[in-house]
Amino acid sequence: MKQTVMENSFKRLVKNKFNVYNSLFLNLPFHKVSNIGILVPLLQQSCRQGLSSGLEPMQILDSFFTDHVKVQTEQDKIDFMFRIIQYIERQIVLYDSVEDAAFSDLLQFSKHRPLKDYLHIKDDDKTNVHFSEKLSEKLSTFSARIVLTSHPTQFYSPSVLDIMSKLRELIKKNDISGIDLSLHQLGMTSLINTSKPTPLDEAKNVIHLLRNVYYDALGELYSNIRQNLPNESFDNTGVFRLGFWPGGDRDGNPFVTSAITMDVADELRMSLLKCYYHDVKKLSQMLTFREVEEPLKELKNLLYENMFDSGLNTLTYEKILTALVDIKASLLATYNGLYVEELESVIDKVKIFKTHFATMDIRQNHLVHKQTIEAILIENNIITNSLEELPKEKLISILMSKEIPKNLTLDLEHMRDKLYSADSNKSVDAIFDTIENITQLKDIQSKNGEQGCNRYIISNSEDVYSVLFVYALFRWCGWSQGKIPFDIIPLFESMEGIKNSETIMRELFNIPEYRLHLKQRQDEQTIMLGFSDGTKDGGYLKANWSIFKTKETLSALCDEFNIKAVFFDGRGGPPARGGGKTHRFYAAQTEKIANHAIQLTIQGQTITSKYGTKEHFTHNCEQLLTAGLSHTLFEKKNVISKEHRLLIDELSEISFAKYRELKNHSLFLPYLEDKSVLKYYGQTNIGSRPSKRGNKKKLELTDLRAIPFVGSWSQLKQNVPGYFGIGTAIQSLVNAGKLDELKECFKEVPVFRAMLSNSMMSLYKCNFSLTNYIAKDKTYGEFRNILYDEYKLSKEMLLLISEQTVLMQEEVESKNSIDIREEIILPLLIIQQYALQKLEIGFEESDAEKEDFYKKIVKRSLYGNINASRNSA
Repeated sequence: MKQTVMENSFKRLVKNKFNVYNSLFLNLPFHKVSNIGILVPLLQQSCRQGLSSGLEPMQILDSFFTDHVKVQTEQDKIDFMFRIIQYIERQIVLYDSVEDAAFSDLLQFSKHRPLKDYLHIKDDDKTNVHFSEKLSEKLSTFSARIVLTSHPTQFYSPSVLDIMSKLRELIKKNDISGIDLSLHQLGMTSLINTSKPTPLDEAKNVIHLLRNVYYDALGELYSNIRQNLPNESFDNTGVFRLGFWPGGDRDGNPFVTSAITMDVADELRMSLLKCYYHDVKKLSQMLTFREVEEPLKELKNLLYENMFDSGLNTLTYEKILTALVDIKASLLATYNGLYVEELESVIDKVKIFKTHFATMDIRQNHLVHKQTIEAILIENNIITNSLEELPKEKLISILMSKEIPKNLTLDLEHMRDKLYSADSNKSVDAIFDTIENITQLKDIQSKNGEQGCNRYIISNSEDVYSVLFVYALFRWCGWSQGKIPFDIIPLFESMEGIKNSETIMRELFNIPEYRLHLKQRQDEQTIMLGFSDGTKDGGYLKANWSIFKTKETLSALCDEFNIKAVFFDGRGGPPARGGGKTHRFYAAQTEKIANHAIQLTIQGQTITSKYGTKEHFTHNCEQLLTAGLSHTLFEKKNVISKEHRLLIDELSEISFAKYRELKNHSLFLPYLEDKSVLKYYGQTNIGSRPSKRGNKKKLELTDLRAIPFVGSWSQLKQNVPGYFGIGTAIQSLVNAGKLDELKECFKEVPVFRAMLSNSMMSLYKCNFSLTNYIAKDKTYGEFRNILYDEYKLSKEMLLLISEQTVLMQEEVESKNSIDIREEIILPLLIIQQYALQKLEIGFEESDAEKEDFYKKIVKRSLYGNINASRNSA
């Protein structure tokens, strides 16, 4: 019944509205193709019918050109395809705006309990004894950290985001005239970057959301919690925290330099001061009383001076807070507390954001740290060529306690030939930058406060040195031993790293110097376990189940050493990168997993799709909090029986074997390179980071970044990393007579159900009919059929054990949204495949210009497909 109501509401609030407003596109001013709005629905229909009839993309489009457009020349066809792409890109923006405008109205059908329900639950003698007391106690220490990244799947400029914001408000009011005007503006506004964004550009795009959405939303959210809790002394302003990777994440991105890091830190601080200035200016219009006018004016002037001068640092968090608290005292003592609530709202925000806005994380690859340590020890005549010259105990002793001269500007230029051969992968620039960056972090903390930048993440952590190298670098770059105000966070990405993480962390905890460092950090150890590269390495089920079990193991290890374990999850958009339903993921954790905090990355389109509006941001923050609270506050716990664990173990191993067989297939990477858009990711102006690590000519899976890897499968509509191996694994156990056990496990084990439900989403977004033509390919036909067979089997097996008749049967809103989005982008997918087929056939030298046009079509079609998916990579 509720599903039917949801379907009807979705149709009324989203689908029907979109159809009405979409008709306004008929008047959009597109050059050369005046009737584009009429032709797009015809093209959608032709694509749908053509694929169902078994036609190839080239056949579908060539037929459409002849029957409906009457274009004959190659150039006219190219022009038409570009206009279609332009049109559909803007249709996607409109649909996003319509769906976002309906978000609050559709929330009433959500299965998840809102935060206000928790805050208003009363103590009950039978079921929730001392509930409010337990709630206050948990909230006083709990923290949810959302870390915003700049991975290259988000590229809307602030101007486009502003248009979308305006459209949402107009749609809520059903203001047809205003919508029409905004759509004309959208039609003439470029959605595409003319050049690659710099890391600073990416940072500014995310800061745009910080200023225009998160600043007020987070302040209101905190105030709401504080005002509704029975505990009047509640002051956990860190209950929600914002993290920030743009400008600090240098792993695989040579364009993130120490200078960029400082620029972004300054931009964060000065943008926050502008927010404060705006609030204080509004306060000054209310607080027109003699005793408070002057201190308020003084604060406003100081904010104005500091928000435009990156070199000026005359305004600390303490100074801002003291001024406001003193003004509050005057209001209460002399002016009957007039406007005190408005003042308290600003004080809350100052307590939350201080002078940093969001905590900038630094991330670098372990290999770069190794090369840097090696260079330092060579420079100081401790080793000749390699760290391997030192026994392990000796090296650890040097890293932990040996003093190195503090002139680590490291004049290595004269040693370049000695240290690095021409074919070496070592980078002198990266070594210099690592030293400069760690040295400059003191300056960032002095400007933005310690919370401005106090976390250092090590990608590709594979051994104990991953953490020890960074610890030593801090010591040698001017930080005192025992007084390093940074959390050093290993990121275990590969299956091998995840497998060895317990041994590595135990060894770390047994090193006295490191244990002393943790004591300085409130006996708290943050650990990242890789989703993106874990899935790429081990396949979907094996990676996710391994991460889950490793969290349990590391939680127990930390308990053994009286250390608070905090897990930081790298969650991308799609299930293949740890995405999917976030609340479902965290609510499925067992009691064996430490529950002191929730930390996760928000990547790519997920920033705007899940946290891009005030309503989305507030709801999803609340859902993170309620997921964490549910483990503590309610009697029902997630317990996985030994039998169910063994069953999932068996499934994950069979699935891993199937995926490993595919990954080791000789055509695995060639298929992606030749049949997908993989090679074009790095050529787009989406993000600043290269699509692979290093500069080897031959592509290797370990060097390939997760975004182009997962994104290329997504553009192919094959989504292999999100399900491959699951069908084979389930079928194997069904054949062994374990169907009933599998059905029971799906019903009773939340984490198992969450993993498989996310996989169902990946399967639902597949469309193998798009690439049926590859099945006839002499080189890749058989390989493509391997993928298709596993897709069909996985779909069949998941429906069997879930006892559903269709994929995503219980997720009506998401399913309907996907249906509409896939309908919108179908012509884009056909155009992309058409261009790829043309490029595969090849062009004569005289047609080089046309070849370039088709490459541009492939690249342009990427953008719309990425945005429509909202979790493509």
